[in-house]
Amino acid sequence: MSASPRRWWRRRGLRFRVTLVVTVVALVPLFVLAALAGKLLGPLLVDSVDGELARVRDGASAVVAQGREPEPVPGIAVRVLDTAGTPVDGGAPPRIAGDDVRDLLAGLPARSPAEGVVPAWRWLGSVVTAPDGAQRLVAVGAPLVGARATVHDGSRWLLVVAVLGALVATVATAVAVRAVLRPVSRMQDSVRRLPPGHRLPVPAADDELRALATGFNALLARQEEAADRLRRFTGDAAHELRSPVASIRVQAEVAVANPDPALADETLRDVLDEAERLTALLDNLLALARSDAGELPSAQPVELVTLVRDVVARGARDRPRVRVSAVAGQAWASATHAEVELVLDNLLRNARAHAEEEIVVSVLASRSFARVVVDDDGPGIPVEHRARVFDRFYRLADDRARTSGGTGLGLAMVAELLRRRGGRATVGESPDGGARFEVSWRRHPG
Repeated sequence: MSASPRRWWRRRGLRFRVTLVVTVVALVPLFVLAALAGKLLGPLLVDSVDGELARVRDGASAVVAQGREPEPVPGIAVRVLDTAGTPVDGGAPPRIAGDDVRDLLAGLPARSPAEGVVPAWRWLGSVVTAPDGAQRLVAVGAPLVGARATVHDGSRWLLVVAVLGALVATVATAVAVRAVLRPVSRMQDSVRRLPPGHRLPVPAADDELRALATGFNALLARQEEAADRLRRFTGDAAHELRSPVASIRVQAEVAVANPDPALADETLRDVLDEAERLTALLDNLLALARSDAGELPSAQPVELVTLVRDVVARGARDRPRVRVSAVAGQAWASATHAEVELVLDNLLRNARAHAEEEIVVSVLASRSFARVVVDDDGPGIPVEHRARVFDRFYRLADDRARTSGGTGLGLAMVAELLRRRGGRATVGESPDGGARFEVSWRRHPG
């Protein structure tokens, strides 16, 4: 099927396509059967004539074998011939040629062709021994009157019946498809009138319509969940963006109103800090938006021990001190280098914001997962807040939160990046009394 017919076919409605397919499927076999029956009609007529002639021949042969003359049969010629085809019953020579006589002597049927208005004849014969020992050929025949017309008309009517049968199948299919699709139309009307927050009624029958309604309700639930999440995300993002922007504006107004160089220098430093916070917030928002859009690069093997050392070395001059404890010689995570680096940066930034003297980063490996554990000796995270610490824009209302100056997106992004790779992030208590963050990726098979 070329592009244009395929496009035309796809634009047709389901009812039209089903009806057309059933019509073609019904019409083709019916036409084939009609043509086959038309070809078999002639042999069937001849077989019927042969059956009747055989019955008459057997009766006449028995009579001739007793030395008597066979009785005439209406519509059937009964002749007694010698083995050369010459009549011995006193009648006129029959229309049986020499070759036909040999066929009759051999027990085979013979056929006399039509001549003008005289129709074709069908002959059967058998050899009988008369009481005087003479061999006699009993030949019985009947004209094949109207056989050709019967075959022609029968074939034509068979084709007419095939067309009528296909039309009946078409009408029945159209009615059946309309009845079957009526619940779909009702479901479509229900979808148009469905109020927000409502769901389609699920049919009681365990059929395709029930599966369709269930799937559509699940889609509605996912859409509403996504819409709610988007509204919350937009509101929280607007709130978080408003704070640094307002702070920058206020500080700039103070610097303009007070041209003191010392105050201006301090104000510019505060503006720089707020600008850096705003930049980090926008970067995190962009990363989460890409994550929500489903952008997931192909996983690659990432060696955690080396990457952890590199990330720690970049902030070696920052306080507090960071110590790496590589329990595993090598640990290969199934992710991307940028994702793992972003996770480690956020975890270390969070730990540096709360630790007092030391942060310990441990790299572990098991058969299925590669893990990184970050322990700090800060105030820790209360148990009641640990379940929500990875939520977006969630910050603790305690000393740990107030000293961080964070955006509330770093840990949420960590949890999202791990979830997309089949890993997870957990929080607990470190041996030093602070917070312990543990992240794990699926181990790369290589």
